[in-house]
Amino acid sequence: MSAAVSFFNPTGQTRVLPGFGLSLGYTLVYLSLVVLIPLSAVFIQTTSLTWAEFWAIVSAPRVVATYKLSFGAALAAAAINVVFGLMLAWSLVRYSFPGKKLVDALIDLPFALPTAVAGISLSALWASNGWLGGLLVPFGIKVAFTPLGVLVALIFIGVPFVVRTVQPVLEDLETELEEAAASLGAHRRQTFTRVLLPVLTPALLTGFALAFARGVGEYGSVIFIAGNIPMVSEITPLIIIITKLEQYDESGATAVAVVMLLFSFLMLLTINLLQAWSAKRTGRNR
Repeated sequence: MSAAVSFFNPTGQTRVLPGFGLSLGYTLVYLSLVVLIPLSAVFIQTTSLTWAEFWAIVSAPRVVATYKLSFGAALAAAAINVVFGLMLAWSLVRYSFPGKKLVDALIDLPFALPTAVAGISLSALWASNGWLGGLLVPFGIKVAFTPLGVLVALIFIGVPFVVRTVQPVLEDLETELEEAAASLGAHRRQTFTRVLLPVLTPALLTGFALAFARGVGEYGSVIFIAGNIPMVSEITPLIIIITKLEQYDESGATAVAVVMLLFSFLMLLTINLLQAWSAKRTGRNR
């Protein structure tokens, strides 16, 4: 006969895990070792620079151009993935079709695929002599080695975040809601915008945030298709690794990293506030 170990709090309620104090202590120690201390080291490293030196590094024209490309492409890719990721998730949840399980499995491929392999595959596919890139050459459209190539790579690696975030919500969403709206005279657009979208908005914002965060920090799958042309298709992680670290300029690398960290934090904080507002507005907050 096996006995289960239980922990009790002062109120007499059974808890599977240790008490609040011990659990919180473990949580804070783990969070500090994994997240807080490494991030603090980035800020501490920049203290070796004066404010004038720090500003000169982070506001250099070449660095500013990488900010615009990295954050702009990440935002655009996340926005595109929200639209088409929702369509993918909807198709997988609401319809049955041949090869559905294969499509469902392929969505996770960017998670498992090494980023270098993804970058080489995308550059070969979208190059001027590639299968897809060659079709666009007569129209004067060039994808590989341009900012458009960066966008394509970020869409590729970001779409699973949106699909896998929205899919469980759609599975829990009762079709009776749509039927009730239709019976009350709502058109399809009204049903989507007034019934479904408010429920899906928190999940869509979460998927957007995850896709954006992955896009900002993506390196391996982008450098091959971007071409890394200064002031044109050079991303910020490349500036940190190639231009700064390989020249043993650790202070300069951490200065640029601090700017990326602050921008990303502000963006994710804004998205979290929007999530909280949306959940409160729809009455789905816990």
